[in-house]
Formats: sequence, structure tokens, C-alpha cells
Amino acid sequence: MSAPNETALGLTESRGVAGRVLKAVTYLLVLLVFAGPLLALLVGAFNHVKDPTQLSIVPNDPTLDNFTVAFDQHVLTYLLNSFFVVGFGLLLQVAVSVLAGYALARKRFRGMSFAFVAILATLMLPEEILAIPLSVVLSDLPVIHVNLIGSLAGMIVPVGAWAFSILVMTEFMKEVPRELEEAARIDGAGDLRIFAQIILPMCRPALGVIGVFGFTMIWDQYLLPLLVATDSSSYTLPLALRTLRVDPLVTPGVVMAASLLALLPSIIVFLLFQRSFVHGLSSGALKG
Repeated sequence: MSAPNETALGLTESRGVAGRVLKAVTYLLVLLVFAGPLLALLVGAFNHVKDPTQLSIVPNDPTLDNFTVAFDQHVLTYLLNSFFVVGFGLLLQVAVSVLAGYALARKRFRGMSFAFVAILATLMLPEEILAIPLSVVLSDLPVIHVNLIGSLAGMIVPVGAWAFSILVMTEFMKEVPRELEEAARIDGAGDLRIFAQIILPMCRPALGVIGVFGFTMIWDQYLLPLLVATDSSSYTLPLALRTLRVDPLVTPGVVMAASLLALLPSIIVFLLFQRSFVHGLSSGALKG
């Protein structure tokens, strides 16, 4: 048996047969715990599943009937509603985050500390506490007095500002050297040009981070559509999954097919922005 190696934590790692077997068994158990439910969801979406207690990770008589029934239950409409909400909601959220982050990171104004603390405090409030005040505000928006209840706009406006994204952009923009900004001002550049051509391009990793997290946050919204939607035509897919699950005429296989459709966009977005996402996280860790 080979000599044990010391790990970064000061532990010893053996390269012998027993150590390799133990490592393989541990990896297999971890894989089953985390990937098992996803594999069962994938297989169940293409199987005739009538009893949720009889899920299997082995395909048995694959079929597309579950997706056909799901589309007959207007799942495609719910999916389009979700894409509409997450598309416009994410654009609004990114715009608000970069502008607020620029103001908090590069400017000095009266009440800045209070504004920063207020933004941070919103992260500590559960959604359930905000449900009733949010529904009251959406039913009669201040100043303009517009009722957004029952419309997709009522699901977009509340997610337009997210404290997490604002904090991420603020911390990244603080790390941009002020010498670059001062040199640009000497050359006659204004605030808008400095923001668009100097600050924002250097924060591309942060844009990847808030893009992935923002997409997931908006896509997974359940309470907000529950407060806003007044009929099934304005349901998003996460909310529609609840109605499918309690429908006695819908089999578990159909619910799994709809759940797979709800899961795929988040996976695709992560894969598309994986490089920027990882770069943004590693840059933040190095700066911290």
C-alpha cells in the first residue's frame, strides 16, 4: 500500500485499494442523492406513471403521451407566460441593478448609507411578510393609480429590483480603479460615457452572475404569480404545476413532463452563461 498523502486540510489520503473503493462508494452515494431525483424525473416524464410511489430510474416503455397530455392542459401557454415574465423582468432587473450599483459604488450623496441599509434589509424579509402589502400596492400603484392585478405586468414590476443583484454590482464597481475614471474625465468624458464604456465593460463577470441568479429567481417565482394571477390564462409554469398536481385526471407522469419543461430553461441558461458565472464568482472570491 502506498504512503498516505496529506490534503490541504491536514488530513491523510491513502491511494491504496481500500481507499479507492471507499472513495468510489462515497462518490456513488453522493451521485445517487443529488442526481437520483433528477434522473427519476427525466425517466418518469417519458414513462406511464400512475402511482408516484412507483418511480424508477430505469426507462420502461418510453412514450411521449405525457407531453401530449401536458400540452392539452395548456402547459405551452403557461411556459410562454413564464418566458415573457422572466424576459422583461430580467431586463428590468439588470438595468436597475447596474444603475443602482453605479450610484452606490461611484457616487457620494446624502442618505447613501441609509439607502444601502434599506436595500440590504429587503434580503432579510420573507416573501410571506411582503405578500399583503405587495398585493395592496399592485392593486393601486401610487401616483399613477393603475391596477396590475390579473396582468403579467404585475409579475414583472416587483422583480425589477432585487437587492442581491444590486449588491453584487455595487461591490464589483467599487473595484474598478478610480484612475481610469479620472483619466476619462480629463479627456472630456461625462458620467454616461464613463459608465457605458469603462465601468460596465469591466463588470461583465458580475453581469453573468446576476443574470443566472436573476433568471432562476424570477423563473421560480410562485407566491408572486399566486397573488397577481386571477385566472388560468395568466398562470406561469410554476403556478400551473400546482393545479396539475391536484387535478385528479392528470397522472404523475404528466406532472413530471411539465416539471421537466420547467427545469430545462434554468439548466440551459446556466450552461450558456457558465463561463461568465464561474468567472464572476471566482473574481468576487479573489477580491474578497
